[in-house]
Amino acid sequence: MKKFSIILLSFMLVITATLFGCGENTKDEFVTLKVSEVTHSIFYAPLYVAINNGYFEQDGIKIELSNGGGADKSMTAILSGDADIGLMGPEAAIYVTEGGAQDKPVVFGQLTKRDGSFIVSKTAIEDFTVEDLVGKEIIGGRKGGVPAMTLEYVIKQAGLSIGTEPNQVNLRTDVAFDLTASVFDSTDADFCTLFEPTASELCAERGYHIVASVGEVSGEVPYTAFMAKKGFIEENQLTVERFLRAVYRGYRFLLTADVDEIAESLKPSFVGVKDESIITSIQSYIACDAWVDNPAMTETAFNRLQDIMISAGELEDKVEFDSVVDNTIANKVYKYFL
Repeated sequence: MKKFSIILLSFMLVITATLFGCGENTKDEFVTLKVSEVTHSIFYAPLYVAINNGYFEQDGIKIELSNGGGADKSMTAILSGDADIGLMGPEAAIYVTEGGAQDKPVVFGQLTKRDGSFIVSKTAIEDFTVEDLVGKEIIGGRKGGVPAMTLEYVIKQAGLSIGTEPNQVNLRTDVAFDLTASVFDSTDADFCTLFEPTASELCAERGYHIVASVGEVSGEVPYTAFMAKKGFIEENQLTVERFLRAVYRGYRFLLTADVDEIAESLKPSFVGVKDESIITSIQSYIACDAWVDNPAMTETAFNRLQDIMISAGELEDKVEFDSVVDNTIANKVYKYFL
């Protein structure tokens, strides 16, 4: 009987390991995920709240966060294996899909639903409109990046043309994403687009002015999303699901906490940034309804992003939704909280 009990116990342990291990972590052990973010901004508040409030640790995950300084660099980190998960615009995955990569990155969860940048002016402008950009120079970031393409889309939607003539908008797309603020401050450019808290910090230091939210003007678009190689997701489905679930808990915290509580949760991720700038940034992103309620990306939103890319001359033909986006995990996470 004793021998039989030992055999039975061993059998049960094997079954348990098979069902719940599968090469992934359980809540009793930790797995480290290397995450590359396109930039460091309060625009991605749900992620930082999840880190600082311990939501990842509660699900057995440790996060190693790095700033890619642009979607091109964050995508390179994923492709090279330097990062497991990337947070960037879906356009990066579309470019790679067009290139025919074998183990291509797949979007598994959306985070933001509109442009998170703000138009910063060196002079005060009351009741700013897009027409105020005519005859002026605005730094929009890197060519092919979503910030530059969305701004171009906004300009064209206003019936304006882009160029260097006095009746045109001089849109610069020759500046690296992480150098926009310094180039703007050191040149004669009239405007630039910046994310928070960089926008508020620069305005406070230099006397500049935030005159508009690009996201409010452009409308909804799947701006930033989490992605990973298809093979990585298949091998680590439980871990990826727990990752997205922790981020979503961070989003739900933003819905219920007051602005001071949110600021306290964000401070560890923005050391050196003034409390006033953090609070202003939070209020700005809440006001423009920056984050998605459902992390599953819709095909309609995906196609709108592709329309913006085509309008910017960065994409010739649309790619299939299912070739870039897999909502399996996002749907599970969303239903988990219903």
